[in-house]
Amino acid sequence: MLRHLGIFGVLAVCLFAMLISGCPSEVQQMVVPPAEDPGTEPVTEGRTEPTEPMEPTEPMVPPVTPPPVPVTPPIAGPDGMVLIPAGSFEMGSNDAEADADERPVHTVHLDAFYMDVYEVTNAQFRLFVRENPGWDEPLRDLGIDLDEWGHLADWTGTDYPVGQGDHPVVNVSWYAAALYAASVGKRLPTEAEWEYAARGGLVGKKYPWGDTITAADANYDDAGGTTPVGRYAANGYGLYDMAGNVLEWCLDEYDADFYAESANSRNPIAGDFENSQLDAKRVLRGGSWRGSAGLLRVADRTQSSPLDANSFTGFRCVRDVALEF
Repeated sequence: MLRHLGIFGVLAVCLFAMLISGCPSEVQQMVVPPAEDPGTEPVTEGRTEPTEPMEPTEPMVPPVTPPPVPVTPPIAGPDGMVLIPAGSFEMGSNDAEADADERPVHTVHLDAFYMDVYEVTNAQFRLFVRENPGWDEPLRDLGIDLDEWGHLADWTGTDYPVGQGDHPVVNVSWYAAALYAASVGKRLPTEAEWEYAARGGLVGKKYPWGDTITAADANYDDAGGTTPVGRYAANGYGLYDMAGNVLEWCLDEYDADFYAESANSRNPIAGDFENSQLDAKRVLRGGSWRGSAGLLRVADRTQSSPLDANSFTGFRCVRDVALEF
């Protein structure tokens, strides 16, 4: 069914969700005021309300920041997905390992969405390939031969490596990932959605689980190859492998200065999709089995040509809550 898209139809399919969910083509610079809760008093330590004037016997303790609200148990969504609740978060990082493109740290507001619990596996992608034998013809019509870019280089025809059906699919380009997502009624996550989900409800942490990392937490640091999805513990939203195993494609074009432009915005996405170039670099997130610990930080940003396909790049999908199932 994907073979009849025509010369430029592939870009429309790749941006499937933007057409059906109202995802903005430009950043919405809408300032969203914080919600007020008239029943909540500022949290302070060591303070009481005197019933009569008295001389202070010790210095006043300044207010302290309330702890983050505990993350509720993951809510199952359709088709192996979980609900990522609407909310706001501080995107980016100011820690010592942060790169320039991770700054400035800025507030982003997101609507709720569903995200795949696991990275898309070899078995899932094989089903897509076999059900859509001409799925890459729209790309070939544009002069793009995925084979020249190493697409599914580890496969034999339509068969993935023996015994790796539950491993994340790798050697897939951004275009292949986007076409797969559209075929199952989903899309690739925006960069903001990805980081928000990866944080799992934690505030200011380096990794999806905290500030330290060991080999028991993720598949990384030249580990030798992918591992089955879900081998390591999930984060607070019930998502597996948000750090390590494979880098994950995001919908956005890469823009090193985008954070300065998208402060306090709702559902931001980088890129001029009406005039997008076929080779405009796209964002990758999460680090991989080859990457060092620093590359697995939730704020770390990576970019590559959308045509690139290699042994440490895969993807997962999202779906808008507004859609019916």
